[in-house]
Parts: sequence; C-alpha cells; structure tokens
Amino acid sequence: MNEKERKLRHKRIRSQVKGTKEVPRLCVYRSNKHTYAQLIDDRNGQTLAEADDMELEEEVKEEAKEEDERKVNLAYEVGKLIGEKAQEEGIKEVVFDRAGYRYHGRVKAVAEGAREKLDF
Repeated sequence: MNEKERKLRHKRIRSQVKGTKEVPRLCVYRSNKHTYAQLIDDRNGQTLAEADDMELEEEVKEEAKEEDERKVNLAYEVGKLIGEKAQEEGIKEVVFDRAGYRYHGRVKAVAEGAREKLDF
C-alpha cells in the first residue's frame, strides 16, 4: 500500500467522520513497530485520551511467538486500554477512524478491543 494513496483515503474518510466531546473520533495509527490510538474532539481540536503498545506490560508482549501475531495481540490490548481510558473520561460511544488503512489485522484488533468497552 502506497503512503500517498493511504493519505488520500484518509482524507476521504475524514470528510465523513467527525468527533465531538460526547462522541469522539477513535483514530488508529500503525507504524512498522507500534500501534497507537487516540480519542479526538474535532470541534475543539483536543486529544481526550491516547494509548499505545509501549504502555503495555512485558508479559503481554511476550505471549505470541510470531511477530505478526504478537503485533495483532498488542493492538487488541491497545484497543482495550483506550476503551478503559475512555470510560474513565465518561465516554461511552465513539466513531472509528481507520486512517486510510484497510480494516483487518492490527486496525481491526484495535477496534475489537475497544468495542469490548465502548459502543461504535
């Protein structure tokens, strides 16, 4: 997947997906090594909560044997972590922004992890 094409897809998605303080946008970013998630209020331009896989404990990181499986498991835990942080902020519902990435693998795992704690 070309980065330029992903940014164009992200721009198209962002024209439809808007976050508010009551229903923020859950934005996912994945690099080659890490997965990040943010809850964003677009009206005020604020990040309400954030989570990444670097916050997770070592035992979660060491569970899977293969690299791809490990990254997906960590992404699922990032989703659960951002869901817990959202609940602490009193947020019960979010809109999901996949940031131009295809909805599979780590992006899907973040959504499923967050879905355990939130509605979207």
